[in-house]
Parts: sequence; structure tokens; C-alpha cells
Amino acid sequence: MEEKVSLRELIGTLRKHLKLMLFITFMAALTSGIISYFVLTPVYQASTQLLINQANAEKQIYSPVEVQANLQLINTYNVIIKSPVILEKAVGHLKLDLTAEQLNDKITVQSEQDSQVVNVFVRDTNPKRAASIANEVAAVFQTEIVKIMNVDNVSILAKANVPEKKKPVKPRPLLNIAITIMLGLMTGAGAAFLREYLDNTIKDEQDVERLLDLPMLGSVAVITVKEGASTGLEENKTAFGGETIGS
Repeated sequence: MEEKVSLRELIGTLRKHLKLMLFITFMAALTSGIISYFVLTPVYQASTQLLINQANAEKQIYSPVEVQANLQLINTYNVIIKSPVILEKAVGHLKLDLTAEQLNDKITVQSEQDSQVVNVFVRDTNPKRAASIANEVAAVFQTEIVKIMNVDNVSILAKANVPEKKKPVKPRPLLNIAITIMLGLMTGAGAAFLREYLDNTIKDEQDVERLLDLPMLGSVAVITVKEGASTGLEENKTAFGGETIGS
């Protein structure tokens, strides 16, 4: 016989195991909060902007051909910014206890769409060091690109600075907790359905009909009598050993 599960039964299962779901969700949120606030190290981000063009003080109008050529070179410049030639000098100038490869992992270079502006992002556990690295990488790139590409077309639009209110970019505890709550509810619901599926005990007449595939003719109810209350039945008198027992 094909077994069908109604929406009411699904909701009933969730309500039946609501405490289990809430417990799993609470423990997951608590664990996420503890890890986010007390275990993970905050990471801060600093950024600087570079403008790549054919700078010429005497020129007031830019040629569309030159702009298009510059746009095609943006990807090349993005690679050069993170190259060992630039990063090794930045490490040496700042006297960082890092290799060029380790510094490379901290830097992200992005270019605006159809724009000659390049953003250099640096992430570090120290906000001041992140700003210093971003500014130094930009300065070294501006100097070295003259030798590498034999052009002088890089300008620094904005230097990285350390804001008064240092806000880490990760971890984000509230976001982590919110995501964990959703995952906890989903896990709790899964655990509730699994527990209900594995529970093969008979609880009511519906279970009997479902297991035996037979109609239910009747059931025996349990009568609960309060202490001191009369049941309405006279007690039988029983004779034993010549004596009468009972009322």
C-alpha cells in the first residue's frame, strides 16, 4: 500500500520535535558566536586607487584610440602590480616579515568596468599595516612601471588611510550567526523527520491501521479515577476462611 504523507502530518512532526529543533539551532548559533567573537582573528581592509592614462600636461582632449589602448592594457597592469618585481621591493621598503608570495595572498587588484581606474585592496590583521602596504605597493608600481613598460602613465587617485572606527571585513559575527540559525533550523528539521522515520512504535489506532492494513473496529479507553471518588460499582463480598472480606 502506498503511503502518503499530508502537510498536516509534516507540520505535526515539526511541532512534536520543536524542542529538538530549537536546541540544535541554539547550540549552532552559540557555537558560531563564540568562534566569530573569540576564536577568529579580525581582518581589516585598506584600498588605494590608481589611474592609468596617457598623462600629458599640455594635452586637454584624450583620443578615443588612446583610451581604448589603455583599457586593453589594464589586465597587464593588474598582473604587474602583484608580480614579485613590485612586491619584493614593497616588502623591503616596509621591512615586512613576509615573502612576496605571502604578500601576494593579501592583495586583490580589481579594475572598474570600462574604466582606467584600478583599485588595490589589502587585507591584514593590522589596519595600519594594511594601509601602509596598499600605499607602498601603489608607490612602487608607479615608479617601476616606467622601467618595465617604458611609460609614465600611472597616477595615484586616493591613498589608503586608517579610519577612526576600525571595522573588520571579516569575520562578520552577526552574518555568521544568522546563517548558522538558518542552517540549524534546517538541520533540526532533518533530525526531526529522521527521528520520526526511525520510530516504529505503535502510538494510536492510525498506526495500527497503517501497519496491518485492516479497519479499526474499536478501542479500549483508559479510565482514570481520582482518589476518593466513587466508581459507581459495588464491591463484591468474598468469603475466605469463614470470614467476609469487603464492605
